[in-house]
Amino acid sequence: MTIAGNFWKRPNPETLCPVATTYYQTEPDVQILVHSQTPPKPEGVLILVHGLEGSSASGYMQSMAFAALQSNYAVHRFHMRSCGGTEDLALTNYHAGQTSDLLFVLRELRRQNPTLPLWPIGYSLGGNVVLKLTGELGSHASDLIQGAVAVSTPLDLGACAVALKQKKNYLYDSRFLARLKERIEKRYRQAPHLYSLEPMKNVRNVWDFDNLYTGPLFGFGDADGYYGTQSSKNFIGKIEVPTLVIHAKDDPLIPFYVYDNPALESNPYIQFEPTEHGGHVGFIARDQPRFWLDHRIVAWLNEERRVYFEKEQERREARL
Repeated sequence: MTIAGNFWKRPNPETLCPVATTYYQTEPDVQILVHSQTPPKPEGVLILVHGLEGSSASGYMQSMAFAALQSNYAVHRFHMRSCGGTEDLALTNYHAGQTSDLLFVLRELRRQNPTLPLWPIGYSLGGNVVLKLTGELGSHASDLIQGAVAVSTPLDLGACAVALKQKKNYLYDSRFLARLKERIEKRYRQAPHLYSLEPMKNVRNVWDFDNLYTGPLFGFGDADGYYGTQSSKNFIGKIEVPTLVIHAKDDPLIPFYVYDNPALESNPYIQFEPTEHGGHVGFIARDQPRFWLDHRIVAWLNEERRVYFEKEQERREARL
């Protein structure tokens, strides 16, 4: 299912609506790329956040944008720092807990759309970013967003890094690792005073990469420091807006036991929907709708949107 989801042909959202390219300067030396599509009269706003080494061109981003546009949502496909060919826009990379860039863009979208409901939707590593940020905002989240969605999220980054090292996941681990190494090599050519190729000879898997690069570069010390502080499992208990969490029990990259978290059951704002099958951000159905995940998310959003506008109508009537 994971492989099928990666290679299955997806609908092209550009056939529905033109794409606008925007660069947001989130810090003095950092710009973030966002690809946006807005129908004539949108009734909601979505910001999609990709996974590890993904981009706006990732299949799940494309088909979700298509489905959302059909349901009259404005869609913003967000690139994490240095992703999607934007290495020249920042000398620093992204990591699984880097929420500041997303928060900046969400605030801009709220300013631009003060009366429309707004939701961040994160996939895989992007799901970790979305859940962590939503938890960080806590009771203030409702001032900015109406809710959030997270799919195939590595709630426990350490457990997922260990799972990636298993022999059965060699294909995935080696693919991610090759891209991460390539990123460091590009960085070294850009800024040899900030990056070193010396640790690379000891990098054999993603855990090694995080231990020798991500942890030290971002001030976490090592992989354990990085995973221990940036895992969204530490933040989901603080979420206070409606949040849909979807995960497949047969996800090869994220062991299902990491979802054995009391907050998923005790937090009334979280709607956890485990599925028997789906792989990692796969969820290809045998029948129509083929892209079950997009259909499920849009259905949930439509219900949340209905509730939002009903409450807005009640507030207007009360003022009258």
